[in-house]
Amino acid sequence: MRVVVDLDLCQGHGMCEMEAPDVFEAGRDSVNLLDETPDESRRAEVEAAVQFCPTQALKILEE
Repeated sequence: MRVVVDLDLCQGHGMCEMEAPDVFEAGRDSVNLLDETPDESRRAEVEAAVQFCPTQALKILEE
């Protein structure tokens, strides 16, 4: 899986970081990906982060 952040939509709420802190880091205005291709063992965390993003700025791409 590959995670993508749409920086045009992201407002840096940090919900993703709360759900998957090893994958996302919330900054002042946007989110940084710490791990663009997280291990499958983190899938549940990443899916929760995508679901809870208030601006729907996150996507999971299957490789």
